[in-house]
Amino acid sequence: MKAKEFDKKFDSNQDVTAHLNVSKARRPGHEQKRVNVDFPSWVIEQLDFQAKRLGVTRQSVIKMWIAERLDQLSSS
Repeated sequence: MKAKEFDKKFDSNQDVTAHLNVSKARRPGHEQKRVNVDFPSWVIEQLDFQAKRLGVTRQSVIKMWIAERLDQLSSS
């Protein structure tokens, strides 16, 4: 499909998703990077407790809390 035809369909609110290859789509600024952090055992125990209470993984709790804190800091 030519770009003009694609743009025309998009501009007229037609579904163009069948013409997209999203297998390699990326969100700029949202790339994952691995970070190793050492915590005392009591922190791990509390993280695991909260993760179980929330029904998520330890990693999810850490990510959520850090993201919330960063959001608070950027809002102030």
